[in-house]
Amino acid sequence: MAAPDLFAPVRAALAKPSAASSDFDLNPDVVLPPGRKLRPAAVLVPILAGEGGLRLILTKRSSALKHHPGQIAFPGGKVESCDADVTAAALREAEEEIGLPHASVDVLGTLPVHETVTGFRITPVLAHVSDEFDPIPEVGEVDEVFDVPLAHVTDRGRFQVQSRRWRGQRRHYYTVPFGPYYIWGATARILRGLAERMAA
Repeated sequence: MAAPDLFAPVRAALAKPSAASSDFDLNPDVVLPPGRKLRPAAVLVPILAGEGGLRLILTKRSSALKHHPGQIAFPGGKVESCDADVTAAALREAEEEIGLPHASVDVLGTLPVHETVTGFRITPVLAHVSDEFDPIPEVGEVDEVFDVPLAHVTDRGRFQVQSRRWRGQRRHYYTVPFGPYYIWGATARILRGLAERMAA
């Protein structure tokens, strides 16, 4: 009997239509200015097959960073002029931030873009990490590389909506905590979108 294809639900989710997401999705009173300029960015959503099923690789950003210090994030960043496209940017950033070689990655597809409160238009690139690799956190950028069960962060029942004051207003956002890791903001919103696709 052939081994089950663990990635079949992920590929099926990628094939389903869905709308773009935003950090403002849970804040309907926010009016976004028309014609706003968003900077293109890309993140890699790296998934590997481990004991007990699929696991998602995440990073904990350096606490010394000026922007989003200590937050849980996908490896990724701005699309640079050297990048052929968003996929190339995501792969480059993953190699720089966590030492993930291009040869170990099988790109599965992309999720709809996500707009952040900091003015980025992020394209999430889902990928199968096909080979074992030893993560190498980028000094000054990444404090930790870890993985979590994909089933945990794609279970809609594990998401919560929390809020805090930001720039004088109450801002609501998704969280999907796992152990000591507080996953929230854009990372949690992108995962929520994936969870909704996988449940549909």
